[in-house]
Amino acid sequence: MTRVDPSHDLKQAMIAEAQKLGFVDIGFADPTSIPEAPAQLEAFIASGYHGDMEWLAERAPQRGAPHSLWPDVRTVIMMSYNYGPEGDPLGQLCDPTRGAISVYAQGDDYHELLKKKLKTLARWFVEQTGNQVKVFVDTAPVMEKPLAQASGLGWQGKHTNLVSRRLGSWSFLGSIMTDYAFATDPPETDHCGSCQACLDICPTHAFPRPYQMDARRCISYLTIEYSGIIPHEFRAAMGNRIYGCDDCLAVCPWNKYAQHAHDIALQPRAENYMPDLAELARLDDAAFRARFRKSPIKRIGRDRFIRNVLVALGNGTKTASARQAVTDLLSDPNPVIRASAVWALSQIDVASARDEYKRRMTDENDAGVRLEWEKAMGEA
Repeated sequence: MTRVDPSHDLKQAMIAEAQKLGFVDIGFADPTSIPEAPAQLEAFIASGYHGDMEWLAERAPQRGAPHSLWPDVRTVIMMSYNYGPEGDPLGQLCDPTRGAISVYAQGDDYHELLKKKLKTLARWFVEQTGNQVKVFVDTAPVMEKPLAQASGLGWQGKHTNLVSRRLGSWSFLGSIMTDYAFATDPPETDHCGSCQACLDICPTHAFPRPYQMDARRCISYLTIEYSGIIPHEFRAAMGNRIYGCDDCLAVCPWNKYAQHAHDIALQPRAENYMPDLAELARLDDAAFRARFRKSPIKRIGRDRFIRNVLVALGNGTKTASARQAVTDLLSDPNPVIRASAVWALSQIDVASARDEYKRRMTDENDAGVRLEWEKAMGEA
């Protein structure tokens, strides 16, 4: 094993290397520093708050304790990367003819960006020490937010996301686990105080209480993780949000210390900032994949995305272009899209919906779509 010069402070050197790569905060945590995490995760799953995200339950043991994921780990190095927006993300909600996309998804896929940087840092570390490392970005069973708090990067706010005194609510997290024993950092304490702005603004009331979220009611979950027909009770509240929701993040008072992200890869693409909803509704699978080629939006697939667009169109301005785009999707092969189009058309133009009902209902063989027609005509 290659040993570093004892006079060289490896921890400070690693922080410096991480900062060169653009990481804003770097913290070092003991893998045993989140003993309460397994019980909290178990309670979350037992309450059903995870919805259809069965992968959370399936790998709960690995999520609850880093040693379950890798027995040899001795330090978890947590890093935060700034993705702060230039303006107020809530401004996207002002035009019902255009879609609102979560800030983090307006540029390139951050998973690839961070993974590349973490691997570069991990290689440097291995060259210095010869120790083993494992790199994780979001998709692995790692309790990133509790570990980030344990390493001093921030605290989990009442909206359950990490809040930083330097970056507010706008930070991506990545981690490197190693079998090298670093001196650890003190954990961050909670600075939310009596504020509950994030809870009050939630359009779907997804927080049963502070520090707990029912994902089944969260617009980010509904538009990204959930694959079925959006429940009626949430459709109007979704407004024009077609991928994620930033409301609880955007109102956090700690954002007054946030910085605009300067990484060019995270800058909003012109086509992803308030895109025209009727135009999006016309995307076929090939056009969808081409448009969102390097975007995290591509991960949910065309059908789920078009479903979201249809809900937004139903909530939007009743234009001729919207009506035509929705009507065309009544013939889509995907029954979830057809069901969503039924509701959207009934919101845009009841008379057109009645005409289409008479024309299409007898040939519709999907129970979910038939139920949407029946509900739409019953409410008309």
